[in-house]
Amino acid sequence: MAAFCVPIDRSALSSALEKTTTNTTPTVKKRHIVHMDLDTFFVSCERREDSRLEGRPVLIGGLSDRGVVASCSYEARKFGIRSAMPMHMARQLCPEAVVIKGNSGTYMKYSSMVTEIIKEHAPVYEKSSVDEFYLDLTGMDKYFGCMKFASELRQRIINETDLPLSFGMSVNKTVSKIATGEAKPNNEINIHKGEEKPFMAPLSVRKIPMVGDRTYQMLCHMGVKHIGTVQEMPMDLMQSTFGKSGVMIWKKANAIDNSPVIQYNERKSISTERTFDKDTIDVYKLKSILTAMAENLAFQLRRGKKLTSCITVKLRYSDFQTKSVQCRIPYTAADHILLKKAKELFEKLYNRRLLVRLIGIRYSALVEGCYQMDLFEDSERMANLYTAMDKMRIKYGDRAIIKAEGMGKAARTIGRSNPFNGEPPPLLAHRHQ
Repeated sequence: MAAFCVPIDRSALSSALEKTTTNTTPTVKKRHIVHMDLDTFFVSCERREDSRLEGRPVLIGGLSDRGVVASCSYEARKFGIRSAMPMHMARQLCPEAVVIKGNSGTYMKYSSMVTEIIKEHAPVYEKSSVDEFYLDLTGMDKYFGCMKFASELRQRIINETDLPLSFGMSVNKTVSKIATGEAKPNNEINIHKGEEKPFMAPLSVRKIPMVGDRTYQMLCHMGVKHIGTVQEMPMDLMQSTFGKSGVMIWKKANAIDNSPVIQYNERKSISTERTFDKDTIDVYKLKSILTAMAENLAFQLRRGKKLTSCITVKLRYSDFQTKSVQCRIPYTAADHILLKKAKELFEKLYNRRLLVRLIGIRYSALVEGCYQMDLFEDSERMANLYTAMDKMRIKYGDRAIIKAEGMGKAARTIGRSNPFNGEPPPLLAHRHQ
């Protein structure tokens, strides 16, 4: 059989292959991430409740000498007051300030109002705290315009809640959060793709999320005060100085952040703590509060259908030294197991015989599941008892039925809200040091 040869145009074949390669390369979508922040949220809520506070310096926080400023108005900030400052110091800086203990229930109510509006309109959102939200508007520029959508949503929130709100928009979470800080108060800003590093370069390194006081001081000792300096530094230097955190700081400074907007956040731990108005050495009082807190958290676990396998007890002494001890246990949510272990850890931890300033407890390594009875130690009667007590707590409040040991005045509720509903933990408005 004769063979036929067809001449091939090599240039045409090369062009066709190049075109095919170009067409099959996936295109990376330009992200549009919005960070929204309710300005001076606690103060704004109080002004909604009482218009006489408008224009006056307002401090929200603990009223005792150990109280901490949870939020302050812009009028108060002119005196050098900032969040997390000791309340007694803030009062000295601005004696005419109106000091309010705050009401977490009120703040949660307004936070829920804003959340509902965002949930109704935004395609994907993440509630990172009681007054902060991330929105992923990627792809919406094709049909509507991301900046226009975010601006109209912001205006709608302001109109319906009468709360001031600022937002920043960029290609990722880090730049958007920093942009929001620059947009405040009650404004908006858009950082276009390619402008992220020039925008952040002149700003203080304190603006980078996760840079706290200690890290900031270390950076200053290195002569690093602006984000632009971090951008010019080798990543290896940051890693050798700060470890893994240094790499994260370097990436954030260089606008590298591919973290997604996640609507539901699974709680990995649940905790509570108590700071005393006056340091104490009363062991009975400490054990009473520990019992109440451990019992309350165990109820929260059962209500959320969770089990814990790690328990931690924390003490802060009068000299501000903080000590903690933890241990692993079989997965459980039972009072009689957790309370016994909490007391054992307390006995092991409290050995300095100094005045105690704070006591706390945490359950971590949480997993989904319900408590299973021990075949040899538990009984059906005990399981029925837990079920009956939890029903009473759900109906009448988490302090409706408690152990006698935890009935002291110092033991307080940690709230009736479900900590496992995907919402961020509420921030207490009357914090203490």
